[in-house]
Amino acid sequence: MPGKEIIVPASMRELAQRAGYAPAVVVGTTVYCAGQVGRTPDLQVIADPEAQFAACWDNLRLVLAEAGCTFDDVVDMTTYHVDMKQHMDVFRRVKDSVFPRGRCAWTCVGVVELAHPGLLVEVKCIAVRK
Repeated sequence: MPGKEIIVPASMRELAQRAGYAPAVVVGTTVYCAGQVGRTPDLQVIADPEAQFAACWDNLRLVLAEAGCTFDDVVDMTTYHVDMKQHMDVFRRVKDSVFPRGRCAWTCVGVVELAHPGLLVEVKCIAVRK
């Protein structure tokens, strides 16, 4: 596809290769970010919910930066939550400390499980490059 740019930050190359996915794809000025989760750089799921959520936002920030964007460029976000009722207060606190409030469309979805045991949230978004 002409004009399609695959975004893979250096620290995500091994995961992207193993899983066969692109952390983000840019078409024109639109950046489509795959869901990001809270894992360590060596791909271990972080057990503490607050630390996992913070790592998730760090990973999303990294993918957006590699695509030339920041959180301010996000126009649409979907979050997928395991045990949403139990963890939403902590998730919101972490989110509100790093992500601009009220600046994009946001859909929250409760799910039974994510790709790996122990993952509590996955955040995907669409951003527009300036």
